[in-house]
Amino acid sequence: MDDLTSFTVVAGDTHSEVAKTLAEPVPQALGVVDQFGLWGNLGVSLLGFTGAIFVLQPNGSGTPELSIVAGMTSIVLGTLLGTLAIAAAGVAGTRTGAPAMVLLRGLLGTRLSYLPTILNVVQLFGWGIFELVTIATAAHVVAPGVPRWLYVLFAGVATGLLTLRPLGAIRILRRIATPAVVVVLVYLVIELLRHPLPALAHGTWSGFWIATDTVVAAAVSFAPMAADYTRHARSARSAFWGALVGYGATQFLCYAIGLVALVTVARSPSDIYGAFVAVPLGSLGFSILAARELDQSFADVYSTVVSIQNIRPLWDRRVLAALVAALTTVLALAINISDYENFLILLGSVFVPLTAVFIIDFFLVSRDRTGLAGHRRRPAMVVAWLVGFVVYQLINPGYIGWWVTLWTHVDAAIGFRVEPWMSASILSFAAATVATAAFGALETAARRRRGARLSA
Repeated sequence: MDDLTSFTVVAGDTHSEVAKTLAEPVPQALGVVDQFGLWGNLGVSLLGFTGAIFVLQPNGSGTPELSIVAGMTSIVLGTLLGTLAIAAAGVAGTRTGAPAMVLLRGLLGTRLSYLPTILNVVQLFGWGIFELVTIATAAHVVAPGVPRWLYVLFAGVATGLLTLRPLGAIRILRRIATPAVVVVLVYLVIELLRHPLPALAHGTWSGFWIATDTVVAAAVSFAPMAADYTRHARSARSAFWGALVGYGATQFLCYAIGLVALVTVARSPSDIYGAFVAVPLGSLGFSILAARELDQSFADVYSTVVSIQNIRPLWDRRVLAALVAALTTVLALAINISDYENFLILLGSVFVPLTAVFIIDFFLVSRDRTGLAGHRRRPAMVVAWLVGFVVYQLINPGYIGWWVTLWTHVDAAIGFRVEPWMSASILSFAAATVATAAFGALETAARRRRGARLSA
């Protein structure tokens, strides 16, 4: 089964659950409403509210702020571009029944797919820890009398339980969490708009593309896990529209609320949580958002498990889920995850060009409807991935000091100058797309020549 040459997909019912191993049939039990519930909840994040500061001040603290019009435009454009990548990657999962990291076997070959798999496991572990800390921090704002470590422990246990029955967890999100979250978000919009806004055009457009880049990156970060969930969708159409509409609508609202809060009642990210709690019934609404954050930690832990199964397909996902949830909780209690954030952002930049390479290869180059392409090794696709990664780092190497210095020297050595209009995510995606198409054409030509020689 280590070859994972194909997956047997079966129509599911309301009682279907994910199999223990990748060797078993894949229940496709989730309709468009289920997908909308999942992605609608994943589009909302407490980190997203505070992340709006990177839209408002894309060039850093103390620099001129974007106008509200510029900020909202960057949120709309960035969300649309990033969510399209999620939806496209999700369609591949529905068509093949394969989870995200297994699909990379068709793109890179079995052994080479282990590299992005390991990177994905590392970043998902990190973000899972971040989410538990975020949940505990938010809960502590509402009820400071309870020790923060107890909130971390509760969130870790709840995450583990959700991960044991992932399709059941998605149905819970659809039935309970999504309606509550939509009500809270709309309520927050109404309450925040009671405060006077500055002139909509007051501010600058300088840094617009940097702001857009941060919004794109927030959405694209879910693309390497999309197929883990859409493989259980009843149809490719429901997977595509559930992700596009669900995630797109709520991420837009999340960033827009954060932006409005920053220009009206909270002048820094640290003030936003307090601003939400201060509105009438704010503690109740904020409690709902804090509890809903469990879907983020659930997704991080579950996708960690499915990623590990790309390397060990016959390992029981339930045992893995319990172990991963426990380790994530222990690390959330033991380490200062804020020191790790910049490294996680760097890891995330790895998957922007990889997502581009996968989408272009799956839909345009290989047109491989199994998604696995015989597991042949394809070093050309690795090169296309590296091309996109290099373009990303040339424009935006992140925040780790020695890494930024390295790429600053590279920029100087090749005479490259970063311009204000350059978006690392968009240009990296474009560069990887062009490279994939070019290398794919060379692969096709080489196969035809080999076929001609064999038939001669």
